[in-house]
Amino acid sequence: MAAAPPPPPASGQPDAGRPADASSARAADGVPAGSALGRLAEWFGVDADWERVPAGQRAYRRDLLLGAGFAVFAALSIELGHSMGMFEDIDLPIWLVFVLGVASTVPLAWRRRYPLISLVLVYAAWFALGLTIPAVTMLMPMQIMYFVAMFTAVAWARDRRAMLIVVSACTMVMLGWVVWMFAVQQGIETILDEFPTPADWPGQVDPYLASAIYQVIMNIAFFGGAVLAGQMQWNAACRRELLADQTVTIERQAAALTDQAVVTERVRIARELHDVVAHHVSVIGIQAAAARRVLDRDPALAAEALATIERESREGVTQMRNLVGTLRSVPDGGGSTGPDTASRAPEPGLADLPALAAADHDGLDTTFRQVEEPPGAARDVPDPMGLSLYRTAQEAMANVRKHSTARSATVTLRVVRSPEMLADERFAHGFAEVEVLDDGRPRHGTSGSGLGQLGIRERVSTHRGVVEIGPRATGGYRVRVRLPLPAPEEAAASVRPQVRTGARTEVA
Repeated sequence: MAAAPPPPPASGQPDAGRPADASSARAADGVPAGSALGRLAEWFGVDADWERVPAGQRAYRRDLLLGAGFAVFAALSIELGHSMGMFEDIDLPIWLVFVLGVASTVPLAWRRRYPLISLVLVYAAWFALGLTIPAVTMLMPMQIMYFVAMFTAVAWARDRRAMLIVVSACTMVMLGWVVWMFAVQQGIETILDEFPTPADWPGQVDPYLASAIYQVIMNIAFFGGAVLAGQMQWNAACRRELLADQTVTIERQAAALTDQAVVTERVRIARELHDVVAHHVSVIGIQAAAARRVLDRDPALAAEALATIERESREGVTQMRNLVGTLRSVPDGGGSTGPDTASRAPEPGLADLPALAAADHDGLDTTFRQVEEPPGAARDVPDPMGLSLYRTAQEAMANVRKHSTARSATVTLRVVRSPEMLADERFAHGFAEVEVLDDGRPRHGTSGSGLGQLGIRERVSTHRGVVEIGPRATGGYRVRVRLPLPAPEEAAASVRPQVRTGARTEVA
């Protein structure tokens, strides 16, 4: 019997099966869990809730290649053995020796699909060859094949109770066969004739006894090593599956807790926002009613009521900005691109886009382009829409600077009053569009909070527009937002006077 061969190729295959459970490998029914048999049954996975199944057809194709490799190796070894005169005493034709030897390797082709059947067929072929052509079973590829078959049966059998029965039966049959071969073919008479008295012994132990002990030790090491290695791999695969399942569960629970925390925080802020708005609107309503009633009789009292209305409105706006700023703030600052909540400066708009493009973006070469049809159409864009377009460009430029390898970027503003060019009925009065293009790739090792792009989509949804965010087929990244313009008369009522900055602008 050969020593333990190199580890079989099965050890590198991925596993797919039912999720493992820490309590799945329990003692067999009727066996006390704390006893030695109970611990042994638990180690072998008897009555386990987990099954080890190869991951897909790729594993089965590899088994076919392994079986073909063993067949070629067996044929080559038989030819070498024949050239060395190992089969001179055999009455069978040499071609039949080749056929039987190669055929005994065929069951390895489905060793992981049907591991127990493969084991039974391989060891049945071993038994048959041992009775007819024992020299074939002594060849090195055949010895490795017997080890691989036993190893695979223990490592991949789905029914662990059946595995123990089949493996034990094959082991006992093979050990009995070895004892029988030793007793009949080698024979005690041959040894006694060669070493008739203790004085003729080469060593201190009876040669017959020494040969028997050697055969027992070698076969125990052979079969025991295959069983031990196979079961250790099965247990390792079970632990990996358990850890993978636990990892998925932890990630899912963490995501659920995060979502729950976000929802809870939003509910709290919404409640506070409701209280703030309700309080200040109530005060404004009361003071407005009082001012209306005393406006003719007591102008001073009416002025005091109006001053209260002004103060309450300013405080209400400030508090609402603070609450919305809380929603936008993140630890790394990746999504905080809004203005200072304490600032009372006018909100930015389309006139501020050139200054945004001309600002220092950590060495990024930025160009601003403006397209208007007809000329001056940008002045008709409502202020809320202009603010949304500005914030979109601001967030897109921040993402380019933080998360891209780009060296240049282009900010393009398009305002078109040509409804016949567009099929979408939302743009019946034209559209205002801002587009940010860059020439870079995503930078590895950077990740934002995701609030920036979420904010862009929320702004676009508010104006019933369309948004396009993602990589370009020609390279780089695109953020494009298109918002529908209102009717000209409605737009004129919502536009506030703006002063353009002195930033560089290319008008197309």
